[in-house]
Amino acid sequence: MDSDKLVHMANQIGQFFEAMPDRAEARQGIAQHLQRYWAPSMRQALATALGSGQAEGLSPLVREALQAPGRPLP
Repeated sequence: MDSDKLVHMANQIGQFFEAMPDRAEARQGIAQHLQRYWAPSMRQALATALGSGQAEGLSPLVREALQAPGRPLP
């Protein structure tokens, strides 16, 4: 799957959780959503994009969720 599409989808998830007042809870919600509902290949592709600098449009909240200990990637 195209990395731009994955970034867009991850950002949509992040927008939902952005409304949560507790940022740690929002990061956890994003990570759990990706772990539960994204195929391993999608998580791997996003991890690759993130590692190679191709995920420039990724929102800060989603980036934090992906880089937190116990992150859902890959």
